[in-house]
Amino acid sequence: MGVVQDHFALFDLPRRFDTDLTELERRFRELQSRVHPDKHAHLGDAEKRRAMQLASNANEAYQTLKSPLKRAVYLLQMAGQDVGVEDNTAMPTDFLIEQMELREAVGDARSARDESVLDELRGELKLQMKSRYESLRCVLDDDKNYVAAADRVRRLMFEEKLLQEVDDALEAIET
Repeated sequence: MGVVQDHFALFDLPRRFDTDLTELERRFRELQSRVHPDKHAHLGDAEKRRAMQLASNANEAYQTLKSPLKRAVYLLQMAGQDVGVEDNTAMPTDFLIEQMELREAVGDARSARDESVLDELRGELKLQMKSRYESLRCVLDDDKNYVAAADRVRRLMFEEKLLQEVDDALEAIET
C-alpha cells in the first residue's frame, strides 16, 4: 500500500464536507485491520516501520475527517485557502460582543453552580452551531466559496471553544 496524501482518498471517500461518518468509521476499521503493526510483527524492521507509519497516517486521517471542524479546515487547506486563525482576527463586532457576553454568562453560571442556566446556554449554542455547520456545508460543498467557509470556520472555532467551557463548567458542578 503506497502513501496516500489525501485523507479522503485514503478511505476512498468523496472530497466533501458532508461525509458519511458511519462509512468513514467502517473504512477506517477495515484499513486498520490491514495496516495494524501487529499484523506485520513477523516482517523486517523496515516493513514494521512502514506498517507503523501507515497505521499512524490512518489514525491521523480518521481523526481529521471525523471532526467537522478539522474536516472543514483540511478541505480549506486542500483548496489553498488559509483559515487565517493566526493573522485574521478581524471578526464582526457584534459576533465578538456576543461571544464575550456568552463567556461571561458561562462564568457567572459556573460561579453560581447553576446547572440549568448552563444547560440552556449549551442548548442554544448547539442549535446555533448546527445552523452554522449546515451553512458551512453549503458554502464548501455546493458553492465552493472558500473565503466564506474560512469565515464560518473561524466563528465555529470560537463557538467550539465556548461549548467546551460550558461542558467543563457542567462537569465542575457535577463533581
